Amino acid sequence: MIALALSAPKKFEFIEQDEPSLLKSGEALVQVYAVGVCGTDVSGYLGKMPFIQYPRILGHELGVEVLAVGDAVKNIKTGDRCSVEPYLNCGSCPTCLLGKTNCCEKLEVIGVHRDGGLRPRIVLPAHKLHPSNDLKYDQLALVETLAIGCHAVDRGAPEVGDNVLIIGAGPIGLSVLEFARLTGANVFVVEPNKGRRDFVKNTYGIKEVHAALEPAAFADLTDGKLAHVVFDATGNAGCMARSFEFAAFGGRVVYVGITTEPVPLNDPLFHRRELTLLASRNAVAADFTRIIGLIREGTINTQAWITHRLKFPEIPQSFPGLLEPGSGVVKAVIEMS
Repeated sequence: MIALALSAPKKFEFIEQDEPSLLKSGEALVQVYAVGVCGTDVSGYLGKMPFIQYPRILGHELGVEVLAVGDAVKNIKTGDRCSVEPYLNCGSCPTCLLGKTNCCEKLEVIGVHRDGGLRPRIVLPAHKLHPSNDLKYDQLALVETLAIGCHAVDRGAPEVGDNVLIIGAGPIGLSVLEFARLTGANVFVVEPNKGRRDFVKNTYGIKEVHAALEPAAFADLTDGKLAHVVFDATGNAGCMARSFEFAAFGGRVVYVGITTEPVPLNDPLFHRRELTLLASRNAVAADFTRIIGLIREGTINTQAWITHRLKFPEIPQSFPGLLEPGSGVVKAVIEMS
């Protein structure tokens, strides 16, 4: 079969691979139909993702069909449409035993640490497949992105009437927005890109969407209360450092985006306000189950997200266009067939 590998930064190559071999107990063979393009994929393409070693087959946001299952598989059957939970945890380290499978000490993510879904067929652990036969493949491919926001909002735990500030409205920030709005909090968004600001206003009806915001101006908007929870989805060290300035006394700051650069911490401010700093990494299985239900009932509409569709054979030529400033991309989905 033909797979697409990122052989070096900015260099895609089609390669020939053997078909997957016999299934082991607990495994499933799946056909890949839809692949969401993530910021991780873009970083890998640009050579800025430290966890990707080349060559690597990208693709961890997947909508798939089950072609065959190995022994002892009970949660899925042949023909099921599934979303893929791409976090391969060991199941035996102290972190896994605590139920925190999203930050397993030996965690590997398909499409990052291991080859991913930019190929027709792939073998996966069956328990990492979440079936929903009434959803489309592109809907199933977006479940993983949404799961990042779901887990982050659980970490920050905003309540009804709280002020929530989301800094950055790329796909990760939007996934946070999806779940922050469900808590009944008052949501404020900062995003310099006009197209994304318009998307937030038009899709979600959020009124307080700003290109830039200073703490004093935010204090005026909130009657001096500031934010009970701040979510930083920028992955920018400078923005992450300043996020504390927007947090209320006793508030919480959640880092959803990630950076390889050191983030300076204003300790007097941090201590004076007795802030809580939280990291949010990946998601857990229960998030996938919840999100599939929310899409099914219409609470979440993934179709509004998908602004670009790419054909698998055209990726080497069309992928660079997604990175252009005027592309207008909110979310791109690769159609495998």
